[in-house]
Amino acid sequence: MTKQPLVSVVIPAYNRAGIIGETIENVLQQTYGNIEIIVVDDGSTDETQSVLRSYGGRIRWATQKNAGPAAARNRGVAMANGEIIAFQDSDDVWHRSKIERQVSLLQRSRESVCSVCNCIVQLPGIVVRSFEHARIHPPLEEGVWLNPAEVLATRFILFNQAVAIRRKVLERIGGFDESYRLMEDMDLALRLSLEGPWTFIREPLATRQDKIARTLGHEATPQILSENAVRIWEGIVRAAEGNSRLAALRPRMERQLRRARRNRRLMQLRSRGGFGAALLGQGLEQFERFRAGIERRSPWFPKIEVAPA
Repeated sequence: MTKQPLVSVVIPAYNRAGIIGETIENVLQQTYGNIEIIVVDDGSTDETQSVLRSYGGRIRWATQKNAGPAAARNRGVAMANGEIIAFQDSDDVWHRSKIERQVSLLQRSRESVCSVCNCIVQLPGIVVRSFEHARIHPPLEEGVWLNPAEVLATRFILFNQAVAIRRKVLERIGGFDESYRLMEDMDLALRLSLEGPWTFIREPLATRQDKIARTLGHEATPQILSENAVRIWEGIVRAAEGNSRLAALRPRMERQLRRARRNRRLMQLRSRGGFGAALLGQGLEQFERFRAGIERRSPWFPKIEVAPA
């Protein structure tokens, strides 16, 4: 890597004319100087393209038929020239030093796959931090995360807004799976976790805002989410097969797959309607929550393992 590698910031956008300018300006204010901004308009029907044109040569952008955020991000990566790829959503913000600190960590830990920072998440009526919400408590302010696969096999952290990825690794694993319009970030994070150690920053350097409705919120039905979870874990278990380095993790991954399948059956049961199905579904859901709570409190629940960068 060069002394100051180029970072390509990829921003998918769909009907974000009223806010995409704020996101672009936020990236332009980064303290790291060697950045290119790439916006992919995913078939907007509002004035998003007019806003993008107003930036002239300060950004690069393309438009495509609406295909979902995974396809838009992959299009942006294909256009990118950077050695490091960062993703930002069209309605979120970064701390001014985010990219600078992540690049510094990646350069100091050249074997790391990516760098992820803590993130402030604004939800209706509540604000949480992604690390703490996922029970990830690194003892260092920043450093190398040695066991991302083990931790992510039991819970998920907010990913897209918080990550900077080595391009060579992203290309090696094939980028985002475009068959997912939801949970594509979970799928990519899990596949990246199988590739090796990450770096982390404990300070929140990104904010997921609660300013406007999420574009795909209407598609996030329990049935679709449960189907996606099963597919994702089936893929992760397949990826671990025959890999001696991941042999110790396979039982944990298989346990998550069984849990995802149980949840899918639960969603199928609840969708049938009727008092009996609803009552049984409610009981099974409470049991799964109880089981998950016991696991989180057990001494075998994996904790983040770290080392100085």
